[in-house]
Amino acid sequence: MESSPTTLTGLLRRAAETFPSRRAISVAGKYDLTHSRLQHLVDVAANRLISAGVKPGDVVALTFPNTVEFVITFLAVIRARATAAPLNPAYTAEEFEFYLSDSESKLLVTSSEGIKPAQAAASKLTIPCAVASLNTPEQPDNEAAEAEFTLSLSHRPDSDSNSDHDSLSGLTNDTSDVALFLHTSGTTSRPKGVPLTQHNLFSSVRNIQSVYKLTESDSTVIVLPLFHVHGLICGLLSSIGAGASVALPAAGRFSASTFWKDMIKYNATWYTAVPTIHQIVLDRHQSNPEPVYPKLRFIRSCSASLAPAILGRLEEAFGAPVLEAYAMTEASHLMASNPLPEDGPHKAGSVGKPVGQEMAILDETGRVLEAEVNGEVCIRGPNVTQGYKNNPDANTAAFQFGWFHTGDLGYFDSDGYLHLVGRIKELINRGGEKISPIEVDAVLLSHPDIAQAVAFGVPDDKYGEEINCAIIPREGSNIDEDEVLRFSKKNLASFKVPKKVFITDSLPKTATGKILRRLVAEHFVSQK
Repeated sequence: MESSPTTLTGLLRRAAETFPSRRAISVAGKYDLTHSRLQHLVDVAANRLISAGVKPGDVVALTFPNTVEFVITFLAVIRARATAAPLNPAYTAEEFEFYLSDSESKLLVTSSEGIKPAQAAASKLTIPCAVASLNTPEQPDNEAAEAEFTLSLSHRPDSDSNSDHDSLSGLTNDTSDVALFLHTSGTTSRPKGVPLTQHNLFSSVRNIQSVYKLTESDSTVIVLPLFHVHGLICGLLSSIGAGASVALPAAGRFSASTFWKDMIKYNATWYTAVPTIHQIVLDRHQSNPEPVYPKLRFIRSCSASLAPAILGRLEEAFGAPVLEAYAMTEASHLMASNPLPEDGPHKAGSVGKPVGQEMAILDETGRVLEAEVNGEVCIRGPNVTQGYKNNPDANTAAFQFGWFHTGDLGYFDSDGYLHLVGRIKELINRGGEKISPIEVDAVLLSHPDIAQAVAFGVPDDKYGEEINCAIIPREGSNIDEDEVLRFSKKNLASFKVPKKVFITDSLPKTATGKILRRLVAEHFVSQK
């Protein structure tokens, strides 16, 4: 017995048995792997990790571009009952050192090109390094039936990491195995470590599949990094678990110039992205449209607020419903989503209804609030982490009254759709008036000459906090501060109008494309 029926590993195994010859994963323009071939390579790789000394419960750090090697190694780590800790390849050596030591990693695996800062940090911490590579046939677009997976270790002379001895047969994946270890994006403080179990991941994948009705006939192109839950769980694992297929861009990351070509080539039926990527796709559509766009079932947006004006432009440009969703690492990604059109209306400015978990709006005393009243969004369900690693203070704050507290302020409307007001710690308190920066962003983005906008609070002697904003003008526009202020005064209550407007050509973002208001505020306030 390899895995319990309610583990992610069990779900993926069943998909491979049900749809063995369907395409699971493609590297754009290079080769395809079927579900059965992918499963075989995962088993080979898991055996090699075990031969290399990886034991159940060990943390294995992975740092790769978006490649098939990452996918195989990630799935192999969890098949071997170890914990995968994917890390952003763009980190500095100091950041790698923090994440490798905080996760207590026992092994670092990278691509054959290597990631020098990661290898330097591992070496400093005396963590062994390995290189994963997939040798595939040369003919482009062929099914890579002969693909060979190898794992080369820098030092562990006592082990033969490429032996094909079957060490897996006696290894049963358990629902409580910690499969994934990630850090929060640290919007307010030092990143917190989030362990997610096989059952957490299984539950989330099932929720995603059910709300979007993913089946084996679906196909997507992965545009988000796989070291983050959005791309990993929603884009990759939910697809593979449904017997569907994914394509990875040849560049190993999102490329606006190849995105629609890949979507058309692989008969994509949907894609999921963060608002900044939707914005790039829209801008390219305006300046350099494709001759034809694929017929999509839906477009999904998550990980940051999508302004209603942008949602409208996306629907108009690509002729598909745009479904905004709400997610966080601690919930193994998905918490709420707007439904597909056949299941109900989707509302601009709302993140939809809870999916597969309980959700309530609570006040500071733990009382459940009625519709239309702002409070903290709280959740509980089988997809939610059991707690941050080695962080009792954070756990005490996050788990109160029997609920996990998200740190987000929001309300349910009378139809049961959730509307987010903002991170509690990001609300701007101007002389006692609480201002939602999301609301200000949405107004600014409805201006035809503004491509990106972010509102943030800055310290103020008179009001405690004052509101500022930074905007990126649309290409070819010469919008100035006066026009932004005129438009804001017309569309916002006077106390919500930004006091100062920074006009810029770029905004500081996290690796996953999130714009953190704290970073933006620090960046622009330091320039005053």
